[in-house]
Amino acid sequence: MAKIDIISGFLGAGKTTLIKKLLEEAYQGEKIVLIENEFGEISIDGGFLQGSGVQISEMSSGCICCSLVGDFGEALRDVQAKFAPDRIVIEPSGVGKLSDVIRAVQDVAAGDGALALNSFITVADASKCRVYMKNFGEFFNNQVEHAGCIILSRTGRLSEEKIAAAVALLREHNASATIITTPWEQLDGAQILAAMERTSADFVGELRELMEREHEDECDDPDCACHHHHDHEHDHEHEHEHHHDHDHGDHDHEHHHHHHHGHDADEVFASWGVETPRSFPAAELERILTALDSGEYGKIVRCKGIVSGGDGKWLHFDYVPEEHEVREGAADVTGRLCVIGGELKEDRLKELFGV
Repeated sequence: MAKIDIISGFLGAGKTTLIKKLLEEAYQGEKIVLIENEFGEISIDGGFLQGSGVQISEMSSGCICCSLVGDFGEALRDVQAKFAPDRIVIEPSGVGKLSDVIRAVQDVAAGDGALALNSFITVADASKCRVYMKNFGEFFNNQVEHAGCIILSRTGRLSEEKIAAAVALLREHNASATIITTPWEQLDGAQILAAMERTSADFVGELRELMEREHEDECDDPDCACHHHHDHEHDHEHEHEHHHDHDHGDHDHEHHHHHHHGHDADEVFASWGVETPRSFPAAELERILTALDSGEYGKIVRCKGIVSGGDGKWLHFDYVPEEHEVREGAADVTGRLCVIGGELKEDRLKELFGV
């Protein structure tokens, strides 16, 4: 039987870093399949995980719980049939609702004795809990409320008082989950996995009842299509633009994705991404990422990418508000970057990145 671990978390929380740690320190000797789901058209994390020896099935163009939900059951069954893994790790989109992903997995597992939901956790940036609850509560709070275990990231740089404040906020939305506050470098992956798997059968049952009650509150129409599928309804708008030059290999490919969740019409996430052969010296990347904090390019909540740094070097970078990292990493087939946020000013982003 394949165990299924769902590792959720808001944009930039550190899901991929945690998965790397589990692969290196907790999942050794197991046959693992990682199902990734990127928000937006430029998939970056698969590049970060290259060389891990893990089969990666990337699902772009929407989140598992929304536009891909119709294919999700088939994808899980195909993974089981083709690879017969010991464990399937699902990394949902940072703006996906954990409750929907859990429900989708439970629906598939109920009809397939070879699959079992093992754990469902949320990675939360301890330094940003308050601002994300305030600005993106529909998404962030859902991930917190439905987690069996909450793993705080970036606690090593915070005072005990600030960590305690973050825990207090999380407890307002989830009174029973295990919350890991120790910096990850002080723990090994096996310790983290043990905490993830403490989720009891009773808690799973309670969670299912909670989700069903929530859905009844959201939709009173018995003929609603969501009653016959995966019990949720979302409004999506997709806008795609592609530029291709089939005679020359030096043209960029741009991708746009706009994502609306019907429960809050004022909350809009959008992504802008580009594939480019352009080289970015490290100092220039630092300048660009710092500039994203200015507010002049939209309400940026996440940026990441893999680009050439020149002289045969490749740079991997991550950005969340007021914090970014640029590091050397493995080469990719071409440079890729993605920006996620609200009210994105795409023309200004193109100018900023020089693409």
